[in-house]
Amino acid sequence: MPSKKKSQWKTLVLGCFKDKNLTLESPKLVSKKQGSSRISLSDLSDYSSPSVISDLSNSLVGNVQIFTCKELKEITNNFNKSNFLGEGGFGKVYKGFIDDKLRPALVPPQPVAVKALNLDGKQGHREWLAEVLFLGQLKHRNLVNLIGYCYEDEHRLLVYEYMERGSLEEKLFKGYLATLPWLTRIKIALGAAKGLAFLHEEEKPVIYRDVKASNILLDADFVAKLSDFGLAIDGPDKDQTHITTRVMGTHGYAAPEYINTGIIVDF
Repeated sequence: MPSKKKSQWKTLVLGCFKDKNLTLESPKLVSKKQGSSRISLSDLSDYSSPSVISDLSNSLVGNVQIFTCKELKEITNNFNKSNFLGEGGFGKVYKGFIDDKLRPALVPPQPVAVKALNLDGKQGHREWLAEVLFLGQLKHRNLVNLIGYCYEDEHRLLVYEYMERGSLEEKLFKGYLATLPWLTRIKIALGAAKGLAFLHEEEKPVIYRDVKASNILLDADFVAKLSDFGLAIDGPDKDQTHITTRVMGTHGYAAPEYINTGIIVDF
């Protein structure tokens, strides 16, 4: 009997991988440029300096675009209510569309999500820069793709790939009519876990610090992608056993031992 149950569970789990885009193998995506080290916030003497921002694009992976406020207003119809997707701790998110006239380098033209910093909110330039640094250098199937950013006067905006099925929170708690099948739930859980494992196994580990359903986005095929890296920090170096930080994250989701001590241990 035990061997039969084990076989049933193996069949159930492997059923999640019938989708050709989901395998048990590690994704073959690079996390950073060959022969270069990832830049972190701690490497910057003054991360609010305009000169730091102007040189930032040279350190980012691939084709991360720099947009103007005017361009982002155009693609979101001046941040029209009809384009509104949602709002989080950073600010409001709007749907836009980038065509080949605006950015010929982006092939094919695509819908995007534009996140604008709420100037009266609790987050600011530091959180914006953390997102640019982490998602501009780390690329993985289970991390949301940063397409570009805008740094203009007091304005801070981020441009991401558009995720057709929204957040996991919407599917679980906000009136989603169809119940998610168990195989889909397992697929989402595995995707989120792979994203976290990738961050933890980097040469410079990354502590995400904000795992929750609203930060797990889903594409058309229910591939889970971690988003919102504003609270992320670098983990312990190889010669460190732990680091101590100001407690950040969402109560009910953050690990109790971290909430109580502020200590992040080595993996």
